[in-house]
Amino acid sequence: MTKQGKLIIFSAPSGAGKTTIVKHLLTKFPELEFSVSATTRPRRGDEENDKAYHFISKEEFLHLIAKKEFVEFEEVYSGTFYGTLRTEIERIWKKGKTVIFDIDVEGGLHLKRKYDGQAMAIFVQPPSLEVLKERLTARGTDSGEKLKERFIKAEKELNYAPRFDIILKNYDLQTACAEAEKLVKNFIANDCIA
Repeated sequence: MTKQGKLIIFSAPSGAGKTTIVKHLLTKFPELEFSVSATTRPRRGDEENDKAYHFISKEEFLHLIAKKEFVEFEEVYSGTFYGTLRTEIERIWKKGKTVIFDIDVEGGLHLKRKYDGQAMAIFVQPPSLEVLKERLTARGTDSGEKLKERFIKAEKELNYAPRFDIILKNYDLQTACAEAEKLVKNFIANDCIA
């Protein structure tokens, strides 16, 4: 049995900046390691398997659910599953590192409940829904239909912010990254959230 460690959970609607903040933190804290999620969605651009995600088929994902291999999973969009494999967390803890997540809002809340006392859950809040829509549209990675689906989901997810330990406002990326650094440094050093 692997010794249990700590987890830092970054959640937000798509386009709020959580991925950029997590990537920044990984350059600043060698004691952090990114938890690679499993997904059934197709790769985007130059994403590498086992680095961006563990890309697996829907059939394999459902098989892993049946074997209770996930600590959390969900069908984020119709027919598209995301989840965190138990072995991924254990792999990072075996190295004596703190696990950092870049995860959707419901998955983040599930991890927060499951690892209460070991986890710091941070909700990255965008300036507004309108700014979020602009960011997602500017990415140019999604079809009009997929964008509409993301907008509806984002509007719902913004309501979950108060359920997290901390709301990190990302109105200015540099400021948000600096604030995230302080939160992570304190959590790693002191076993506390604030």
